[in-house]
Amino acid sequence: MQTFTRSQLALRNGQDKPEIWVAYQGKIYDVTNSRLWRNGKHYEHWAGQDLTEELKDAPHTAEVFERMKQVGILKT
Repeated sequence: MQTFTRSQLALRNGQDKPEIWVAYQGKIYDVTNSRLWRNGKHYEHWAGQDLTEELKDAPHTAEVFERMKQVGILKT
């Protein structure tokens, strides 16, 4: 699986490129087709970044990512 830097992930924010990606626990997921991520925003969360810390405050669990396609790995 391809590895992406944080800078590359940041470009997939729903504004700079057509893809909308988010990272969670080192994995990058494509949320482009999710109706919940229109224009790169989901409630107070923005696409193009690592959401690992932010998920602690979310009303759902990490299982939500099981429905998303993993497109890469976040380079550390």
